[in-house]
Amino acid sequence: MSTYVYGIVAATHPALPEGMGGVGDPPRQVRILTAGELAAVVSEAPEGLRPKRRDLLAHQNVLAEAGGGGCVLPMRFGSIAPDDDTVTGVLAERADHYLERLRALDGRVEYNVKASHVEEAVLHRVMSENPTLRTLAEANRQAGGGSYESRLQLGELVVTAVQVREAEDALEVRQTLEREAAAVAVGPESTGWLANVSFLVDRAGAEKFLAEFEALRKSHPHLDLRINGPLPPYSFVEPGPSEPAGTTVGGAGDGQE
Repeated sequence: MSTYVYGIVAATHPALPEGMGGVGDPPRQVRILTAGELAAVVSEAPEGLRPKRRDLLAHQNVLAEAGGGGCVLPMRFGSIAPDDDTVTGVLAERADHYLERLRALDGRVEYNVKASHVEEAVLHRVMSENPTLRTLAEANRQAGGGSYESRLQLGELVVTAVQVREAEDALEVRQTLEREAAAVAVGPESTGWLANVSFLVDRAGAEKFLAEFEALRKSHPHLDLRINGPLPPYSFVEPGPSEPAGTTVGGAGDGQE
């Protein structure tokens, strides 16, 4: 039977509630595998696991319970190892790394911020900031709409100006918020978002981070800014994907969508 991995904790981590259920229908019983100074929160892996709401919530609930007792390195939904021995082998092989990460992430949470443009507002902004665009638009207006070539030229220039603004705004979002963060992880590009960034924030300093986010939102009405958190620090378990070696990933279930 393959092993489902929820997260990694210190071997001294407080025990989870007896009989706690995890993913699957019926829920598989959550248990602890220990290897030296580390332990993994696991259960049996159900066959044909898919990122359904019930199982996503079960995964998150196990992590929330484990996180209540101390630092946990969260695995993303669908992290599955062939068996228990594979899990304990990875813990032993990568012990130094995981122990360092537990120390670095203790008392910290993740906030994911996504940004997109409010189309009408950003068009107004790029037009107001660019005299060339205003001149061309006014010439077309006076010419009853302008020729096909002039309209095409204006359209291409507007698209270019918006793309430049996207890059500038993405950088500003990151630079503004990282002042209140311990670390930053840039997420994968996704359609519709000009920025997808995760910030590692001290739990005790979360209010300052959220206040900075709110100030940024109010001062940039041409941006649609969305924040998700506090989350377990999924993006900071590894410099890259946060799954332990030897696992397969079923789907992104970290609550950042």
